[in-house]
Amino acid sequence: MTVNPLNSLRGAATYAILSTDLDEKTELAQEAARRWHARRLSLRSPLDPDLPERPGRPAKPELVPPKATEKRSLHTLPGRIAMLHALAHIELNAVDLALDIVARFATEPVPHSFFDGWMQVAFEESKHFRMVRERLKALGADYGDMPAHDGLWQAAHSTRNDLTARLAVVPLILEARGLDVTPSLQEKMRETGDIESADVLKVIYDDEKGHVAIGAKWFRFLCARERRDPAATFKALVRANFRGALKAPFNDVARAEAGLTPSFYRSLTSKNSD
Repeated sequence: MTVNPLNSLRGAATYAILSTDLDEKTELAQEAARRWHARRLSLRSPLDPDLPERPGRPAKPELVPPKATEKRSLHTLPGRIAMLHALAHIELNAVDLALDIVARFATEPVPHSFFDGWMQVAFEESKHFRMVRERLKALGADYGDMPAHDGLWQAAHSTRNDLTARLAVVPLILEARGLDVTPSLQEKMRETGDIESADVLKVIYDDEKGHVAIGAKWFRFLCARERRDPAATFKALVRANFRGALKAPFNDVARAEAGLTPSFYRSLTSKNSD
């Protein structure tokens, strides 16, 4: 029997996670998003495959501990390539994380608009990965040319049984971090004359604000339904599911625009932990 990967939204998301071909992974994610938004897919099917422990990946890059990745100056071409390679790896993980929240929590009692939001995220993260990879190729490199760290998927694994915890850790910590660091990276790229890479970073930054907003919206929705205080719940879930303190400086304005106010995260920094 030929398997139709677009049999349901949960099935399509799972097949995309499983794919080791990154062109296929991102295209399947985007096509699933198009069909879901056009209401041409059911949410679930009895034929859906089981979710894997880890997403499908090609043989390269080699995955190493975060401390084993080399940091280089953005004022050199190898340094800019290294930064873009690290960004490509982050965006690829973001594709799988968005797909995983859809597939893993497809039986949760949430409105269909929950899945609308996360498939929009999956679509845009796929776009980001392709844009960064194309930029790498334009600079004479490709994704997989250097090692990448393996810490990102740990966030998915540690929150696999708790949707509220997943929302706290992935969009409201990991994606929100992008709002903090991306503007300065854009500026540094422009200083070096690499306007094309800076323009890619701007697209990512503008989209990521929306992703954090989707995370904040549904985190607050679940807290309200359970009559829990959002800021206090966030702190408790972060302490239970995230290793290490949050790092300042914070882009308070962009975070607040996305619905993530300082009352959520300020007391969790390494300098001020209560």
